[in-house]
Amino acid sequence: MNQQALLDLFQQAIDPLTGHSLQADKAKIDVRLAGLDVHVTLTLGYPAATRHAAWQAALQARAQALMPGAQVHLTLLHDIIIHKIQDGVQALKGVKNVIAVGSGKGGVGKSTVAANLALALSAQGARVGLLDADIYGPSVPTVMGVHDKPEIVGESTMKPLSAHGLQLMSVGFMVPPDSALVWRGPMITQALEQMFKQTAWDNLDYLIVDLPPGTGDIQLSMTQKLPVTGAVIVTTPQDLALADAVKAVSMFEKVKIPVFGVVENMAVYCCPNCGHTEHIFGQGGGKAMAQAKGLSYLGALPLAMRIREDADAGKPTVVADPQSDLTALYRDVAVHVAAKVAALGRDFSHKFGSIAVQKV
Repeated sequence: MNQQALLDLFQQAIDPLTGHSLQADKAKIDVRLAGLDVHVTLTLGYPAATRHAAWQAALQARAQALMPGAQVHLTLLHDIIIHKIQDGVQALKGVKNVIAVGSGKGGVGKSTVAANLALALSAQGARVGLLDADIYGPSVPTVMGVHDKPEIVGESTMKPLSAHGLQLMSVGFMVPPDSALVWRGPMITQALEQMFKQTAWDNLDYLIVDLPPGTGDIQLSMTQKLPVTGAVIVTTPQDLALADAVKAVSMFEKVKIPVFGVVENMAVYCCPNCGHTEHIFGQGGGKAMAQAKGLSYLGALPLAMRIREDADAGKPTVVADPQSDLTALYRDVAVHVAAKVAALGRDFSHKFGSIAVQKV
């Protein structure tokens, strides 16, 4: 058995996240054969450090089918590319991909999901930033446990703060926590654009943007002026939340920004004492909405006191308890989102549209 035969075999392995073969996904595979030892370097288009064991087992089974007794030694790498953005929109310096996390409605745990999603991507091996775009109700300072002011570099560039391996920016770092911002729309838009473009992001693979709830000026300004790679929608199973989540999906569809899928938060409550489960906000609404809109269902997260306690303490669950079942759920969502970014390819500018204001 030669190296080329093994390479051909490995190229036909199916990536469970994309449903395609490694060859179709243009994954890079290098094979070096030394007796029964098969040294494989697999480079995916997304970070997947926690999937090493699964890929090791999959390639081992293929190798042994042709070479009984073969032992695969796998090195798993990633190569996250820069995706081309829409015409007329300037790329964000220091950032490869921007992922917006929206909900359409407040109170569904979007900010906590965004923070844990960012941390889970970082844990997979990516360089990640988290931008708090909720001007009126910034949550990142509390959730990430950071209350310093950003350093000004040069004349007008801000150096992002850092915590738990993430680069961070929020208007909450620049105003007292008990101060209410009474800015009008144009001022908010300008502030948001400044945080995006005047932050010295340092070679990020992904910038996670925690959007404010709704489908108004801030969200539309982002789609017009900022390079958004795609969006994740957070909802609860409740009908009220689902109705607004559908509006958020519709907004992204109208401006031709891909929606990677739906995360159903607070899907079920499990009593820590007796183990009884209760669907407090309804059951299956998020999955049904995803199916109705033709979107991926990225996963369900429980209503758990631990998640709330960790966020309030400034140390989200993914870093507070990296081996927990809750962290595994966030990690699964994160790697699915990253795989969907990778599937977009280098150039999808033709998918973006312009916003037209029509009289009614």
